[in-house]
Amino acid sequence: MPLDADGFPVTRSAAGVVRSARATKDLATLDVRVSGCYACPRLVAWREEVARVKRASFRDWDYWGRPVPGLGPADAPIAVVGLAPAAHGGNRTGRVFTGDRSGDWIFAALWRAGLANQPTSTHIGDGLELRGVRVAASVRCAPPANAPTPEERDTCSPWLARELSLLPNLRVAVVLGGFGWTALWPVLAEAGYALPRPRPAFGHGVEVELAGPRGPLTLLGCYHVSQQNTFTGKLTEPMLDAVLARATELAGLPTSDGGAVGGAARP
Repeated sequence: MPLDADGFPVTRSAAGVVRSARATKDLATLDVRVSGCYACPRLVAWREEVARVKRASFRDWDYWGRPVPGLGPADAPIAVVGLAPAAHGGNRTGRVFTGDRSGDWIFAALWRAGLANQPTSTHIGDGLELRGVRVAASVRCAPPANAPTPEERDTCSPWLARELSLLPNLRVAVVLGGFGWTALWPVLAEAGYALPRPRPAFGHGVEVELAGPRGPLTLLGCYHVSQQNTFTGKLTEPMLDAVLARATELAGLPTSDGGAVGGAARP
């Protein structure tokens, strides 16, 4: 597999994504292969343009400017699935949900739930550790206007399907927003889960249990942590906390009232 200028193995087509994802044996390798994906020309052009032009407040940053891999341990029983990296968030920092207001919300909530060791995520190397949860996006590149096309969603989906299949203890998936909910169904089919017919509609707090290759998986719907939702009050901190508390309960993890995952008391 050829390497790009930064040493990442390059994938340049939808068929290549399928082959590369299915051949990946562990999350560390998957993260590297995701980072070298060039399969969607529109997304490649946009992420690289943003990385060159930059935002004035981040002009001293060396932007990541490539696909953003997932974050969290391989033994996580919970997955949180979002939409796509933000142009000046994950596309800048190289870490999912990091460097923008959406990330401020989700990581603070994960900390309150006992699933993170700190409430902030600002950059790689800031000391953040996730416990019991893996965070990923349906589409790995920042899209123009935060709107991936259906073709881009489908091209990217094998990465997420493989990521979920490499989580042997997965029991709960918290799905942020209607786009992620729609995008997840073919991903789950690829990962070996039996899908209901008709597909359940997205809604905040909706629960759907699926049979899968390693036991049941419960999907939990949650409004996305977008600024549109959080500024208007469509999604509040108590609403988000309630979904994550339900996720930890279903996963059999300690709740925030009983201490953080791993036994440390929540600050």
